[in-house]
Amino acid sequence: MIAGAMTKHLDQWRLIFRVSDPNDVLDQGLVWLILLLLGLSFVMVYSASIAVGERLFEDPHYFLIRHGAYIMLGTITAFIFLLIPIRWWKSSNGVLLLLAIGLLVAVLLVGRTINGSTRWISLGVINVQSAEPAKLFFFSYLAGYLVRRQDEVRDHLKGFMKPLIVLFTLSLLLLMQPDLGTVIVMFVATVGLLFIAGAKLWQFFALMLTGIAAFVTLIVSSEYRFARVTAFMDPWQDPFGVGYQLTNSLMAYGRGGFFGLGLGNGIQKLEYLPEAHTDFIAAVVGEELGFIGIAVVLLLEFLVVYKAIRIAMNAGNKGMDYASYFAYAISIWLAFQTLVNVGGSTGILPTKGLTLPLMSYGGSSLIIMMATMAILLRIDYETRLHGRQAMRRGKNG
Repeated sequence: MIAGAMTKHLDQWRLIFRVSDPNDVLDQGLVWLILLLLGLSFVMVYSASIAVGERLFEDPHYFLIRHGAYIMLGTITAFIFLLIPIRWWKSSNGVLLLLAIGLLVAVLLVGRTINGSTRWISLGVINVQSAEPAKLFFFSYLAGYLVRRQDEVRDHLKGFMKPLIVLFTLSLLLLMQPDLGTVIVMFVATVGLLFIAGAKLWQFFALMLTGIAAFVTLIVSSEYRFARVTAFMDPWQDPFGVGYQLTNSLMAYGRGGFFGLGLGNGIQKLEYLPEAHTDFIAAVVGEELGFIGIAVVLLLEFLVVYKAIRIAMNAGNKGMDYASYFAYAISIWLAFQTLVNVGGSTGILPTKGLTLPLMSYGGSSLIIMMATMAILLRIDYETRLHGRQAMRRGKNG
């Protein structure tokens, strides 16, 4: 039985990766974009983490080794996810939603607290950040709901409100960690998908205003959040307090100039800029590779988002509504998280502790993001396959 299952999976891999027909292969452009970002990530995480690895673990290669292991785990996960048909995601989205809720509850009960936040479930050698798979599972549920209730979403307030109730439930669990950044990402993706699904404009604008009012209330009601949000307006008022991270990040960008100081020559990563290898990896890129380097990273991220949108549009044109909504959700997720991360490190937006997709150090975020890329590749593959099958039916008819 095991041998038969192995043979079946190997046959699927051969089918997906066959190169006899250009229409049968994966989107090689997207694959190369992912590989380029992972390669840059491997180099920049090593450069940014040498000092902190030496201080914390007396090993300058500590984070490099772990990051390499995460990339390998992410690659294995991506290969597995590449074999999962999109119809499985569609049929299982209710179960996945329950799993997302279960993960968020579990982290509150048995989670590990780091820097005042309880966001991780310890599995020995790796800490799993429950919010990362929860985002993916919620977007799968939301895509399925919009397919099942599309007319209700467009014509009735009840259909519009149901996914918002689910989002509200997940948001409460996330805010108990606390993790406002993930809540914002999920809210923006939900608003975007409801807009794409054809929700009435007055509902859309009402949701936007309600969301903005809720976030303002959350910020004002918490002294810590209020300090984080207001610090980005003028971080130099308190450069050794709430503005410490941002001022050091801005100095990194300033030192880098147009061409950068050179790979490995950054200064701010030497125990001046906290979280240089995670949330502020973009600042290290800016300092060492300059404007050119950060422009290349942003271009690669933009092209991945563009590819995701094209995949979503193609799936929609072929009548694959679930796959289309799922791909749109992923594209919004990627775009907004990139915006928040880079915006936070440059002082355009408040810092929210969100990683730069496929660049920042972080096991859970990197592995889930690589799995998400595999889902995009699978959607694209099935869309091409669906188109060819339709053409054959047309010829036979």
